[in-house]
Amino acid sequence: MTDRATPTRPVRILLVDDQPLLRTGFRMVLGAEDDLDIVGEAGDGVDAVDLARRLLPDVVLMDIRMPRLDGVAATRAIVDARLPVRVLILTTFDLDEYVVGALRAGASGFLAKDVPAEDLVTAIRTVAAGDAVVAPRILKRLLDRFADTLPDPSATPPKALNVLTEREREVLVQVARGLSNAEIARALSVSETTIKTHVGHVLTKLGLRDRVQAVVLAYESGLVRPGS
Repeated sequence: MTDRATPTRPVRILLVDDQPLLRTGFRMVLGAEDDLDIVGEAGDGVDAVDLARRLLPDVVLMDIRMPRLDGVAATRAIVDARLPVRVLILTTFDLDEYVVGALRAGASGFLAKDVPAEDLVTAIRTVAAGDAVVAPRILKRLLDRFADTLPDPSATPPKALNVLTEREREVLVQVARGLSNAEIARALSVSETTIKTHVGHVLTKLGLRDRVQAVVLAYESGLVRPGS
């Protein structure tokens, strides 16, 4: 499947925040970039879902705490609708239980609202290209901290994981522990290209969008235990 965001046209962005002044600030920053195009704005989660359905932006820049419908529920609605839209969460707090919920709901990552402008722009481009913007180690720290919000950590890994080969399962464990492709390659004594291929197979077989969802699944399934 071809990414919707390609070099031939700007990345289409939907801004979602209940504070107009913040939306204005983001609009000024993003509007200065030739390859980014703000196609709509929303002040709450209900309008965000409606606009996401109608406008089909490449990326929704989503506030996490909003009236009527928060960012977690709005993200879940967008993902459940199988829209070709990716969600990047914005939060005032780096380590917020809402962030875990948003990532589990299908968000492609999160940023603090006070992130430097260049980092915000880079993150949007990264998400539009199909990757995640939460470093695995940061996500692991989040999941460790909020482990009690996850499903039963002593549960037996689901049968769905049986579609993976032994090596793919091993790679998934290493991804969930926060290792990069290069680090996994060194640990398993194979090439980085081989690991990249394995990661791709894992995502495809399990129906996952990116490494963030792979890490969440590994924790939720009990394949990796918090603190391990």
